[in-house]
Amino acid sequence: MNRNYKFYNPEGIYFVSFAVKEWIDIFTRNEYKDVIVDSLTFCQKDKGLELFAWCIMTNHVHLIIRAKKGYALQDIMRDFKKFTSKKIITAIKENLQESRKKWLLEKFLTKEGIHFWATDNHPIELWNNSVINQKLDYLHNNPVEEGLVFRAEQYVYSSAVDYAGGKGLLDIMLI
Repeated sequence: MNRNYKFYNPEGIYFVSFAVKEWIDIFTRNEYKDVIVDSLTFCQKDKGLELFAWCIMTNHVHLIIRAKKGYALQDIMRDFKKFTSKKIITAIKENLQESRKKWLLEKFLTKEGIHFWATDNHPIELWNNSVINQKLDYLHNNPVEEGLVFRAEQYVYSSAVDYAGGKGLLDIMLI
C-alpha cells in the first residue's frame, strides 16, 4: 500500500517533510521559494489548509499543518505538490539567470513527465505538547543548523519570526 499521503486522523495536526528529488538544492533562489510561499497561501485561502509552522530549506520543506473540516490533507498535499512541480519547472525554464538550467531540467523531466518531489511526506501526527514543541524547535532551527542564519527568526522563509513576535511571509496559526 502506498503511504505517500496517509494522514489517518482527519482532524489531526501533522508535521510533514518532503524533499526535492535526489535532494537537489533548488531552493537556493528566492523565486523558487516564492512559488512555495504563493502556493501555500493559495492552499490556505482556497483548499482548506491550516498552517501552524513552515520552513523552506535548500532542498526540502517542513510544515506543521491541518485540514479544515470538510477538506482532506492528503488531497491538499497532492494538489500542492503537483502544482508546485509544474510551476517550478516553468520558473527554471524561464529563468535567464539559472546556470544549472539544462542539468536541472534533465533531472526533473522524465519520460513519464515531471518528477520534482520525492514521493513521501513523512507525516507524523502531533498528539501532545511535547511532540509539538520538539517538531517546532526542529523545524525552526533547521536553518541555524545548516549555517544559513545565526538565529532562527532571521530566516525569512520560515515561521520562526512569527513565533518570535514578528510578522512573516505567511499567515499562520500559532500553536
